[in-house]
Amino acid sequence: MNPAADVWAKVLTLMQPEMTATTINTWFDDATAVALEDDRFVLYSPTRFKRDIIATRYVSKIQNALRELFSAEMDVVVLTEGELDQYQQPAKNDFFPGTEEYTFERFVVGSSNKFAHAAARAVADNPGQSYNPLFIYGESGLGKTHLLYAIAHTIHKNHPEYKVVYIKGDTFTNELIQAIREGRNAEFREKYRGADVFLMDDVQFIAGRDSTQEEMFHTFNTLYELKKQIVFTSDRPPKEMLRLEDRLKTRFEWGLLADIQPPDYETRMAIIKNKAVRMGVELPEFLLQLIAENITANVRQIEGTVNKIMAYQQLMGDSVDKDTVVRAVKDMFKEKSDIVPTADVIIDEVCKFYNIEPATLRGQGRAKDISLARQIAMYQIRRMTNLSLKEIGKEFDNRDHTTVLHSIERIEDLVKTDPEKAEIIKDITANINIRYE
Repeated sequence: MNPAADVWAKVLTLMQPEMTATTINTWFDDATAVALEDDRFVLYSPTRFKRDIIATRYVSKIQNALRELFSAEMDVVVLTEGELDQYQQPAKNDFFPGTEEYTFERFVVGSSNKFAHAAARAVADNPGQSYNPLFIYGESGLGKTHLLYAIAHTIHKNHPEYKVVYIKGDTFTNELIQAIREGRNAEFREKYRGADVFLMDDVQFIAGRDSTQEEMFHTFNTLYELKKQIVFTSDRPPKEMLRLEDRLKTRFEWGLLADIQPPDYETRMAIIKNKAVRMGVELPEFLLQLIAENITANVRQIEGTVNKIMAYQQLMGDSVDKDTVVRAVKDMFKEKSDIVPTADVIIDEVCKFYNIEPATLRGQGRAKDISLARQIAMYQIRRMTNLSLKEIGKEFDNRDHTTVLHSIERIEDLVKTDPEKAEIIKDITANINIRYE
């Protein structure tokens, strides 16, 4: 299957009402599709004369057809003799490898994300000038990370000399802990305070961590005073991060806050159509509607559904019909409550949050922080799995069921009376759920 060739066939069909058959046969009979890239479509015409005619007379018509297919603007490049070999030479790309598809051109814009997209675009075009910091927030799977990488790629393209740094909030914490242990504080600070563009994903995970917040405070101040671009993403606005220091909340709100909401029906349809065409999957209108009506809250799930349909088609030879689509999305239709994580996953995420070894958490240590983390793990296992009190106790060095029950009841009380502890539970739960998305 060649997605570029399939797209070219659709483009020719869409142009037929505007051109005579003679025109199409004369100029496009030997034109072939070379590649479908992030923001451009590459054609090959074997003679320079034909290439020049296509480039001067018909590129706009090709772009119109591509816009109808993808709901996005795309450039059109027409190659000819001698240019194709040069184009096909592999180019080395070591700038955030594996993220090449996360561009503004591939971000489907709708009413739910239009403001965040426009703000991210403004920042990418004028780093350090437009909105600093830019703070994008919204639930998981709505495109926040996509926008971060789009900013990174655009700035790298326009300013290849800039040092662009991307880091996740929990990774920032882990790197800081490692730097302190190994006496590499100066190296750590130079890495982040020396950035021209600082992008942090899931900044909510630095909340409640004193050393991390102290380091972030000074990193932010240094970058801001030097007019370096700062962009954060989070699952909530700064004012709702109860464990975040007030001085950081204030700084995060200095620039522009932009939220992303779940996509509306029209945007979901555009996302599915765009993804399907790029992957060479032919989806009838009623199947597009079936997916859009059933997967409503998460862009990542929408794209995952199209990937599943593609896998069915390629691996099993199934035609894309209603039954195929239903099979492909049956897991996506499940509510999060239907997903049962294992005790090991829950314990692992609690340990990561508190920087504790699993063996320590499961053991008999009575230090205050370890005991609290252990009780939270028991509470989460009881809440998110079907394990009995006795089975939970076995996960923690064979503790008896009354100890487990006491731990669970204590955390239940804390969740009701201590907003900061409730936020910790929310963060750990989010990390567990991400493992199953």
